[in-house]
Amino acid sequence: MAKMLTSKSVEQAKPTSSRREIADGLLSGLYLVVQPSGAKSWAVRYRFGRRPRKLTLGRYPTLELAAARQAGRDALTLVAGGKDPATAKRLAREEAAVGRDLVETVVAEFVARHAKAKRSYREIKRMLDREVTPKWRGRKIQDIARRDVVEVLDGLMDRGVGRMTNMVFSVLRKLFRWCVERDVIAVSPCTGMRPPCPEASRDRVLNDGELKRFWAATDALGYPFGPMFKLLLVTGQRLGEVAGIIWTEIHLDERIWSLPRQRAKNDRAHEVPLSDLAIEIVESLPKSDRETALVFTTTGKTPVSGFSRAKRHLDAAMRVQPDQQAIPPWTLHDLRRTVATGMQRLGITPQVTEAVLNHKSGTIRGVAAVYARHDYAQEKRDALDAWAQRLVSVAL
Repeated sequence: MAKMLTSKSVEQAKPTSSRREIADGLLSGLYLVVQPSGAKSWAVRYRFGRRPRKLTLGRYPTLELAAARQAGRDALTLVAGGKDPATAKRLAREEAAVGRDLVETVVAEFVARHAKAKRSYREIKRMLDREVTPKWRGRKIQDIARRDVVEVLDGLMDRGVGRMTNMVFSVLRKLFRWCVERDVIAVSPCTGMRPPCPEASRDRVLNDGELKRFWAATDALGYPFGPMFKLLLVTGQRLGEVAGIIWTEIHLDERIWSLPRQRAKNDRAHEVPLSDLAIEIVESLPKSDRETALVFTTTGKTPVSGFSRAKRHLDAAMRVQPDQQAIPPWTLHDLRRTVATGMQRLGITPQVTEAVLNHKSGTIRGVAAVYARHDYAQEKRDALDAWAQRLVSVAL
């Protein structure tokens, strides 16, 4: 007759050259399994449908003796009730495996582990939640084929949102590439696909008359969007970078805005010299909590948002100015192009303009691009000062 196992006997059980099972004399069917390597685990043996069955309960010492006995009793109770615990465990494991591969589960993990670190996190999450997950919910990610991707993109094209279609395609391509890297799928269904909507390169630049109307309209908007839009035009920096400025990035004594690489689109720290005009804008802003607070905010806790609505208000304010012609459509990003074009007209070299914009492009290539580390600090200051003087002459 088997001896009753004790905590001490379990702990002292030694491995042999072959696997062995030590029965528990207290609970019939419970065994301590000792591997030649010394690893120990618990199992319960029983008969179901006249066939011998075995259920692995867990490893020792994670599962101690008392817990192993209780797990064994629970399993034998299921057997007495006409249920096979080994089959139930297998089905639960298979269901969990299916659950982790569902589109909604994979998308949520992609957003949490990959997209959350991106500046465009909110936009990526919004596109997936709105355009992708509802259409594929309940399906395994491995079952999504190229035809499914095409159907999603065709639906967007039918709505007439070509640029949005390309953005969703870009996010899907990143999602499936991430799945391939993590061995969730073998091949991305986006492999070999091209963006569905050709996008023409924009060349819109605001002329002097439009700049004058823009400046007057921003005065009418007030804080936070009015001065924020002005700073976009004066500095030439990106919308997200300007909108997310915090006061500790502004060094008025040095006349510098220090943009950390974590907030820069190209992951490269950037120092933006502040012209007299930029200083004037900054000093006009609310002065509470300057040590830590956001420069442009409506909540005090998050950066300002709602740019599309603010742009519509800006357009309306530009239209109501008397004796003016209609203004062709333009976007906030066109301000950045306006700055670059304006500097070109002022005779500023492309290298300096790119340094001002913190833009990676092809003016310096090859070995020169590797070893050229001049930061153009003084040249950037001179360029932004010249651009500010130009704005003062045409807009104020």
